[in-house]
Amino acid sequence: MSERDAIDVDVVIVGAGPAGLSAAIRLAQLAQENDKEIAITVLEKAAEVGAHSLAGAVLESRALDELIPDWREKGAPIKTQVTEDHFVYLTEKKSIRLPTPPSMDNHGEKNHIVSLSRLTSWLGEQAEAMGIDIYAGFAAAEVLTDENNKVVGVATGETGVMKDGTHGPEYDPGMELRAKVTIVAEGCRGSVSRVLIDKYDLAKDSAPPTYGLGIKEIWEVSPEQHSEGRTLHSIGWPLKSDTYGGSFLYHMENNLVAVGFVVGLDYSNPYLSPFEEFQRFKTHPDIRKTFEGGKRVSYGARAITEGGLQSLPKLDFPGGLLVGDAAGFLNVAKIKGIHTAMKSGMLAAEACFDVVTAEDSEAVGDVSYDAAFRSSWMFDELNAVRNIRPAFSKGLLFGLVNAGFTAYVTRGKEPWTMTHHADHLQLKNKDAVEKIEYPAPDGKLTFDRLSSVYLSNTNHNEQQPIHLKLKDPSVAIDTNLALYDSPESRYCPAGVYEIVEHTEGVPEMQINSQNCVHCKTCDIKDPTQNIVWTTPESGGPLYSSM
Repeated sequence: MSERDAIDVDVVIVGAGPAGLSAAIRLAQLAQENDKEIAITVLEKAAEVGAHSLAGAVLESRALDELIPDWREKGAPIKTQVTEDHFVYLTEKKSIRLPTPPSMDNHGEKNHIVSLSRLTSWLGEQAEAMGIDIYAGFAAAEVLTDENNKVVGVATGETGVMKDGTHGPEYDPGMELRAKVTIVAEGCRGSVSRVLIDKYDLAKDSAPPTYGLGIKEIWEVSPEQHSEGRTLHSIGWPLKSDTYGGSFLYHMENNLVAVGFVVGLDYSNPYLSPFEEFQRFKTHPDIRKTFEGGKRVSYGARAITEGGLQSLPKLDFPGGLLVGDAAGFLNVAKIKGIHTAMKSGMLAAEACFDVVTAEDSEAVGDVSYDAAFRSSWMFDELNAVRNIRPAFSKGLLFGLVNAGFTAYVTRGKEPWTMTHHADHLQLKNKDAVEKIEYPAPDGKLTFDRLSSVYLSNTNHNEQQPIHLKLKDPSVAIDTNLALYDSPESRYCPAGVYEIVEHTEGVPEMQINSQNCVHCKTCDIKDPTQNIVWTTPESGGPLYSSM
């Protein structure tokens, strides 16, 4: 077997999303301002920068204004300012207008409806114009450490390995990128960040993280149903009051509407399907009229971090930093995370600049941006809403009352901080819940999973090994099927997991890994934590407008 090639750089950044690219751009800016040279390399597992980027998405431009003040002149793909903002409670047949919580308010010139994939692609162009190397199609698969257990970079995964473990004719062992500082910016539940959090016990003083699954479609709607700049969020139906979640409709330019649904992954009924709840949501009388006569043009899904301030792990580890959703900076009360991800990357860059430019290699030490974070507007923002999400674990009514109390009375200055519970421990036994029956899709407004995955442009080489690993294959049948009736067949929004009978009467778990949209839900929600999401050799979704 051939040895891996090694490349020495000053900084390696894992993930070319808003956080990673903001860190790279800010480092390059500091180098220019101080007449220094820094070798910066960004690894991105998607085939193109932005191809795996998905969010709601309303961008609050605060961080972008700081990073690239002239983004308008530079042609950033930000065209639609929010002009209307609505918040409603849905019953099965009606919608009730509610006051928009201050934490969610989208009004103001800094709020824009965007495509995150396009914005990320543009940020990548800005980074490359500054001399930053971006390797798209290369996933970080291994953490490199030295004799002192300090991270000294990452290695990309092997390629050309066949399903049986043998090496094909195009086998490549991958490459090592060795760096003074490693910045991990791979997004929610990243495989590298998960390893680092466990290896260095970074979450020992944090509340358990909690997550949501966001599922999104882009529709081209009739002009009479379109109102550019309009946003709508809903809570309530079709979810029951004990399940956290809600929807968004964002009217983009060119008669496009982004519609999505988020379900908190702390739900308890194993028969609940977030995908089916989303399809059912679109049938509401006040929602379906937007899409009648329209055409669905894109689909995607992604887990999001909802834990907030109290679930943040330690932000630094020996030799590097966690930024963006790899740490968990999403402001779930605001339903925004792009601005906080970008700001975290900028703070990380500023914290490690002196280290990576030190002339004496012996002076290179560990870095931290915890103090900078705690003195930033990002900390103030997350601190003010820290008790909103955990209160919903006690039900919708309690959550709404607490949110109102927090927003209008204490204004985020409560002398207490609520905690979370681990999502994978919340499922009830199948015999203790009511089975949920979902209607068949009509192919016009509601759809099945496979036709949806097709619109995500997801593709994996069918010869590569399955990247979804079962620690113990028997658990899928003996525990998940026996106790929970195979919940992975319902919580996965891409139809990856399926119970089949290759031998009559003997159920088996079939993993259709080629369908995987890299949402990471299985890695989070599996009740026994038996499923481990690892980086595939290549592939995944190819988003262009999400």
